[in-house]
Amino acid sequence: MSILIDKNTRVMTQGITGKTGQFHTKMGKEYANGANCYVAGVNPKKPGEKYEGIPIFGTVKEAKAQTGANVSVVYVPPPFAAEAIWEAVDADLDLVICITEGIPVRDMIVVRDRMRKQGKKTLLV
Repeated sequence: MSILIDKNTRVMTQGITGKTGQFHTKMGKEYANGANCYVAGVNPKKPGEKYEGIPIFGTVKEAKAQTGANVSVVYVPPPFAAEAIWEAVDADLDLVICITEGIPVRDMIVVRDRMRKQGKKTLLV
């Protein structure tokens, strides 16, 4: 994955306070340069808190503005994942990685169509 990320990548975790978000963020921080890469978490219900020393913001745009984050990893339940992806895309992040399984196909079609129509530069994986 060094083609998509490098030592200068600044990662935020959307859904950082959920079980999966906490697990993967902690493991990512412990791997290679992860401690320097993970700079923000996003949970609209918990801004101002911290997880593993990582500040939590209410929105992706706030997290990007205050930390310089350019990549988001999405760990949000399926019914909310498409909107979380769009929030990251709308913030003009370079890369959005979503590992959520079971996102309704129609939701993803809408997100991809919006990205295409608005000419968004974000790469969605």
